[in-house]
Amino acid sequence: MNGILKCRKVLRNLQRSFSNRNILSLRKRGMFHEIFPDNSAATVVDLLNRSTRTVYAGFDPTADSLHVGNLLVLINLLHWQRGGHRCIALIGGATAKIGDPSGKSKERDVLSTAFVDSNIHGIHRNIQTVFSNHEKYLWNDKDPLAPLIILNNEDWYSKINSVELIGGAGRHLRMGTLLSRTSVQTRLNSPVGMSFTEFSYQLFQAYDWLHLFKEHKCMFQIGGNDQMGNIMSGQELISKICKEQVYGLTVPLVTTEMGDKFGKTSGNAVWLDAEKTSSFLFYQFWMRQPDSEVQKFLKLFTFDTVGNIDDTMRQHRENPEKRIPQKRLAEQVTLLVHGEEGLKKAQEAATALYEGSVAALGNMNTEDIAQLFSGASVVGVLPEAGMDVIELAMKVGCFSRKEDAVRIISAGGFYINQQKAINPSEVVTDVHRLQNNVTLLRVGKKNYYIVKWLS
Repeated sequence: MNGILKCRKVLRNLQRSFSNRNILSLRKRGMFHEIFPDNSAATVVDLLNRSTRTVYAGFDPTADSLHVGNLLVLINLLHWQRGGHRCIALIGGATAKIGDPSGKSKERDVLSTAFVDSNIHGIHRNIQTVFSNHEKYLWNDKDPLAPLIILNNEDWYSKINSVELIGGAGRHLRMGTLLSRTSVQTRLNSPVGMSFTEFSYQLFQAYDWLHLFKEHKCMFQIGGNDQMGNIMSGQELISKICKEQVYGLTVPLVTTEMGDKFGKTSGNAVWLDAEKTSSFLFYQFWMRQPDSEVQKFLKLFTFDTVGNIDDTMRQHRENPEKRIPQKRLAEQVTLLVHGEEGLKKAQEAATALYEGSVAALGNMNTEDIAQLFSGASVVGVLPEAGMDVIELAMKVGCFSRKEDAVRIISAGGFYINQQKAINPSEVVTDVHRLQNNVTLLRVGKKNYYIVKWLS
């Protein structure tokens, strides 16, 4: 019996290797932008199908959370993991203090060690959470996935001096090649120019890959398509020092419908940390994707098969008002980033906001309600026997004058927990409190006030 089970497991692994191991098959989903060296696709396919490989992606801790612009790289790593390969997420504790000039019009501000250390902690948590949620909620195979390796390049740069780095690795990189990079040329031709510190970033990222190749036999690096120059420098360094061929792959940048990049520099970041972007706002970001973008995003950000995505789009064409693909996209990506609890909160918040559900409001905490009703004031109120509606409204600051309060309430422009309240003299009781000890007041269509009852 044990022999039969072992054979079945071997067969499953073989099936998985043939169906998922070739990561380049993701090109039909639009997952890859470029492969380097050019014309190496056939070689890459052969390498991937032959055995387990190691891939890495780097994340500089310039903020305390990753954002949607980084998420596609994480999902790409997850596809490698699903194919049976080993994944390394490298946090640039050292390189963050140098600053990647790619896509930047001016030099980054110098980051303090304390600031970078705090950011490393936040990004480590982001990455670990996404991989854990994927395995817990989205991985249906019984066989375990290879563990993710998370490293910090500060660990090796703290043990190497500048003379050793520049005199060793630096002599293998050609100035003409480094100067020809688009990121370098753009800055050299700009009014602000480029410092030597930023120019050296290519050397550090190249050395990262060299270190990972030596220590982990890491033959593949992935990154955004603005990283190709840095990836090429790493490939050049490894080929000269180790006489080995390695390969770089880039993913497309995530942009708005108008072509604007999502990210902290652009000021439109959708963060992976729930403290910076709540699960509700994260969910709504995906729900608001236009029909012109949603099929592309389903292919990039979910693990649904292309066939299932095509079927989802067919259903959408038949019933566009149901927004089936947007809901599928929002559910799957929120589940990946925020887990079941975060998805449940997001869906309850959507129900509370768009369907006026009192029960859904009662399941939320004060902070979540405040985020849901952006701009709402949170006011603590001590309950008093006999307090009526108009007294509550004045205590909370819904109206500046009592005469206005009476007029608007009587005219039906005042709501308690999404229900119209037209009697100014109605006594406020426990009936007006939700189970979370909160009451939501609204004046007109958009002016919300959150009452937090004090004990």
